Amino acid sequence: MTAPDPRRWQALALVCVAFFMTVLDVSIVNVALPSIGRSLHFSETGLQWVITAYAITFGGFLLLGGRTGDILGRKRMFLAGLTLFSLASLVCGLSGSTGVLVAARAVQGLGAAIVSPSTLSIITTTFEEGAERNKALGIWGAMGGSGAAAGVLFGGILTRYAGWEWIFFVNVPVGALVLALAPRIVRESRAPDIGRNFDAIGASSVTGGLALLVYAISKAPVDGWSDSRTIGLLIAAAALIVFFVVWETRVENPLMPLSIFRIRTLAGANVVGLLLGASIFADFFLLTLYVQNVLHYSALKTGITFLATAGTTVLVAALSQWLCTRIGPKPVMAAGLALNTGGLLWYTQIPVHGAYVHDLLGGYLMFGFGLALAFIPVSIAALAGVGPREAGLASGLLNTSQQVGGAIGVAIASSVAVSHATHLLQTGHSQASAFTSGYALAFWVTAGVSAAAVVAALVLVKNEIPTEAAPVVA
Repeated sequence: MTAPDPRRWQALALVCVAFFMTVLDVSIVNVALPSIGRSLHFSETGLQWVITAYAITFGGFLLLGGRTGDILGRKRMFLAGLTLFSLASLVCGLSGSTGVLVAARAVQGLGAAIVSPSTLSIITTTFEEGAERNKALGIWGAMGGSGAAAGVLFGGILTRYAGWEWIFFVNVPVGALVLALAPRIVRESRAPDIGRNFDAIGASSVTGGLALLVYAISKAPVDGWSDSRTIGLLIAAAALIVFFVVWETRVENPLMPLSIFRIRTLAGANVVGLLLGASIFADFFLLTLYVQNVLHYSALKTGITFLATAGTTVLVAALSQWLCTRIGPKPVMAAGLALNTGGLLWYTQIPVHGAYVHDLLGGYLMFGFGLALAFIPVSIAALAGVGPREAGLASGLLNTSQQVGGAIGVAIASSVAVSHATHLLQTGHSQASAFTSGYALAFWVTAGVSAAAVVAALVLVKNEIPTEAAPVVA
C-alpha cells in the first residue's frame, strides 16, 4: 500500500468545488428561465430545452465518463471534463440565439458527466476506506446535497443583480482556478490490470439508451405518457439498455462488469440513490413552482427561501459522516430518508395564501436535515467494498442512478401537478387554487417515492463497512 497522499485534503477541496458547480448547474437555471426566454425570444415549449439539453447529456454520459476515468486516468478525465464544462459555460453566457444556448448546454452537460464521477472516484482512490474516507465523503456529500438548493439561491441573486448570463459566467473563473491548481495537487490514478481495449459497442449502447431514457422522461409531461412518440422512445431506450446488459456478459473487457452488482450494499445503494434523486429533484421543482406561481415570489426571493435547506444540509453533513463511521450507513440513511418523507408530507398541506415561516420553513429545515443524513451514507454505501479497479464505474453508477431518478421524479411530479390542476380549472376553480391543489397532490406522490426509499434502505442495504481498506493506487 502506498503512503497516504500528503495533499489529499487540498485535492478534496478542489474536486468538491468542481462537483459543486456541476450540481449547481442542474437547478441554477430554473429561476432564470423567464429572463432567458425574454432575452433570446424562446418559445414556451422551446425554453424547457435549456434544462433538457443539459439533463440528456449529463444523465446519458455519466456511466461512460466514470469508466473512462478508470481506463485513461481519473485526474486526466477530471481536467478534460472541467475544461469542457468551463468553456461551454462561457459560450452559454455569450449566447445570442436559442440554438447556440441549447447546444452549449448539451456540451456543458457532457463536461459535467465526466467531472462528476471523476470527483467521486478520485476521493475513493485517494482516501483509505474507513473513517478518513467517510469524512471526505461527508464533505463531498455536503457539496452535492446543498448544491441543488444553492443553485436556486444563486440563480435568483445573479439573475436579479447581474443578469441571467452570469449564472453561466460564474463557472469560468472558478473552473480556471481549479484547472490551474489541480495538476500540482491531484494525484493521477487508474484501474490496475485493466485491458486497454475500449468497449465501444457497450459505451455507445448504454449512452444512447440512457440519453433516450432521460429525453423521453423529460418530454413525457408535455407530450403525454400515452403518446406514441413517448412510448416509442421508452421502448427504444429499454431495448438499448437490455442489449447493453447482454453484450456486457459476452465481451472480453466490458465497460461495466456485471459482477459489481454482487456487492449487495452497492446494488442496494443505487436503488436508494435512484429514489432519493427522484424525491430531491421533484421537491425543488415543485417548491420553485409553488412559491413563484402561487405566492408570486420574485426569482431572488425564491432563491432565498432555499437557504434554509442548503444551510441545514451543510451544517448536518459532519454529523452524518460521524454517525456513518460509528454505527454504519444503513440506519443513518433510513433516518435521513424518513426525515425527507416528513418534509414532503409537510408540503402536502400548502395553502393558496401561504406564509413562508408558518407554512414552508419547517419543511425546508426538515428536508435539509434529512438530505444530509441520506445523501452522504448513500455515497458511502455505494463505494463500500469497491477496489481501485472499479472506483470510476461505481461512481458513475451512483451518479447515473441519482440523475435518472431526478429526471423521473420531475417528470412524474410535473405530470401529476399539471393534469390535476387542469382538471380543476375545467371545473371552475381559480388558477391559484387549482395549481396549489396540483402541487399538493404531486407532493403526496413524491412523499410516497421517498417512503419507498426508506423501505429500500432497510431491506436492500447491508450495514457493513469493510475494515480492510483497498490499496490506494498511484
